[in-house]
Amino acid sequence: MKRTSLTLAALTFAATGCAGGPLNNLGSDYAALVIASYDDSITTAETLDAAVASFVTTPDAAGMTAAKNAWLAAREPYLQTEVYRFYDGPIDDPTDGPEGLLNAWPLDEKYIDYVNGEVSGAFSGIVNDPTQSLDVTTLVGLNEAGGEKNIATGYHAVEFLLWGQDESSTGPGTRPFGDYTTTENADRRGLYLELVSGLIVDHLNEVRSEWTEGGTYRNEWDGLDGTAALERILTGMIILSGFETGGERLQAALSSGDQEDEHSCFSDNTHRDMVGDVQGVLNAWDGLYTRPDGSELSGVGVRDVVEVEDATLAAEVDARLRESVVLAEALQSPFDQEIAPGNAEGNARVQALVDSLRTQEAVLFDVFTLFGLTVDIPTE
Repeated sequence: MKRTSLTLAALTFAATGCAGGPLNNLGSDYAALVIASYDDSITTAETLDAAVASFVTTPDAAGMTAAKNAWLAAREPYLQTEVYRFYDGPIDDPTDGPEGLLNAWPLDEKYIDYVNGEVSGAFSGIVNDPTQSLDVTTLVGLNEAGGEKNIATGYHAVEFLLWGQDESSTGPGTRPFGDYTTTENADRRGLYLELVSGLIVDHLNEVRSEWTEGGTYRNEWDGLDGTAALERILTGMIILSGFETGGERLQAALSSGDQEDEHSCFSDNTHRDMVGDVQGVLNAWDGLYTRPDGSELSGVGVRDVVEVEDATLAAEVDARLRESVVLAEALQSPFDQEIAPGNAEGNARVQALVDSLRTQEAVLFDVFTLFGLTVDIPTE
């Protein structure tokens, strides 16, 4: 992924500015939000893993529905953690970060399992290759082997194994539970599903342990001064806003009009993906995270730091981030209808969110200018 380096001249802070005050607490309060978000991601992933295990043990329609519902619930807190990416933290450390094993997409379905239209006895994919061993080490090694769409693990692999291909413009995939009872390689399919579901829990625990006090990354984080922490936090907010959500996930899908370009196409959960990503940016700004049980964790956010230096800019950013959340929540399901060519109203809703996120990116850059920071923005 190419990056363009944008270095901005450092400015001198005002005497009453961010050399102290909120900036001193930003790093530790942000870390608390990170840990809480990953705690909830782990808890919901464990619930998903248990539902998958129950379903595979006794496959039936009710068990498959329970596993699907658990997957949908697990996505809610995880998507709000994506703002903690893009600055080479534990989730996407270039050496061993597991993000590509957790949430990589788009996914080539036939790399994992059969696709509709294949002749029985000639099914494709890892599931249907008896020479391919099924274990954690093998599946991790197969992820993105030979191509970036050769996704073997993560949330979207579980999604495909539960819903199957989405060939409908009005609903999600309709994989029958019989794929885990009577269809060829049902036992291997069940084992594969259990393995990748368990890996989600393992990889989330790896990330959380790095953020926990005493973790290698946490020690590095605690050694940053407030300005260096702010730079990393803002980098995640900026790249997720414009390049990733506004560009890769929304504009690309809108431009193609192809449901294959949806972020969660098998389950038709893409609209919620967008809400989660945008909400995550607002969480970092507010220093506030609402947990699945409705309780709140709050502390110093980026907004508190910016307000000390430029209250007008803080208000502008605040308004834009909240507008983006409103526009994301306005997206209708299924998302493939929103991006369908000829659906003027749906296209307009998606475009409005894209435009808002591009503006959001720009005003967050203004914050970079204010504090004289440096950010690398991916160009493709």
